[in-house]
Amino acid sequence: MAQNATIYKIELSISDMDRHYYETHKLTVAKHPSETDERLMVRIVAFALNAHENLELTKGLSTDNEPDIWQKSLSGEIDVWVALGLPSEKVIRQSCSKAAKVIIYPYGGRTAEVWWDKVKNGTTRFNNLQVINFSEADTAALAKLASRAMKLQVNIQDGDVMLSVDESVVYVAPDIWKGAA
Repeated sequence: MAQNATIYKIELSISDMDRHYYETHKLTVAKHPSETDERLMVRIVAFALNAHENLELTKGLSTDNEPDIWQKSLSGEIDVWVALGLPSEKVIRQSCSKAAKVIIYPYGGRTAEVWWDKVKNGTTRFNNLQVINFSEADTAALAKLASRAMKLQVNIQDGDVMLSVDESVVYVAPDIWKGAA
């Protein structure tokens, strides 16, 4: 019998000084049985970095034709497509044709670096694509914050991210591998 998703209740308070965005989001996040705590927390950080009133977590790992997070316009077009991990060049190409802005958050240390070396030349033509890496040390520290009920405070300033849950604080320094044109 297949395992069910684990439900996480997250109160995400975001103070993004770079974009002047200050909101609290109450999220119900379904963690796929194959999803690690590290990936779950990268998904939450990616949500915080792109927070908007229309930003939504999708079915993620449960479906092939949706990103992990997206923002749609009122008329249904995809404004922002956020993917995690190491998508193929084909998936990157398809994503860039479906959305106004595509952001990929690779993670995994050396594995992510090898992936980027392989696909980066094929991404130069996509002006709507950003690739922002999280270091292995940062994502390992994020994984330790994961719990089924979290009150997570995220502060973003000058591109750096500080996350805190209770007395635990993690600093994340996103590394921009490809910026949007």
